[in-house]
Amino acid sequence: MRRMSYLLAISAMILSTALIPASASASRGHRACVSVQPEAGFYEGGRVGSEVLTVPDSRCRAISVSHIKDPANPSDRCQTFVLGFYPLVDGSLTYTEPVTACGRHRTVLARNVPDGTEYIVLYNVDYLEQRIQFRVHH
Repeated sequence: MRRMSYLLAISAMILSTALIPASASASRGHRACVSVQPEAGFYEGGRVGSEVLTVPDSRCRAISVSHIKDPANPSDRCQTFVLGFYPLVDGSLTYTEPVTACGRHRTVLARNVPDGTEYIVLYNVDYLEQRIQFRVHH
C-alpha cells in the first residue's frame, strides 16, 4: 500500500511539472551576458561614440569589451574606452574612468550596472579616419 502511495505521489509530481508552460520556466532565470558589436554613433572632437546601447535583462552585472582591433592597422589591438551613462545630469552624461583594453580578452569597464541602463561606449581616435572594431558584453 505504501509503495502505491509513493508511486502516485511521484506520478503527480511528474505530471504537475510537465504541465508548467515553457515560457513560465524560461522567465524565472536570466540569460548570461549578451555580446554585441555596436555601430558608430558619432564623431566629435577626436572621440568616437557608439550608438546608444541598453543593458538587457540578464544575470550579467558588468559591461566589458573584447575583440579590439583597428582594421586599417591589424597590429593595433589596444584602445582606451569610456562609458557615458544616461539619463543626462545637468545636460551631460555620467562618465566612467578611462580603461585601456587590448585584444580578444574581456576587459571590464563598469560593474553593478542595472538591467535597462542606457549608455554609449566612447574611445579617442589615434588618427582622423580610425574606426576601432570591438565587442561589448553586457
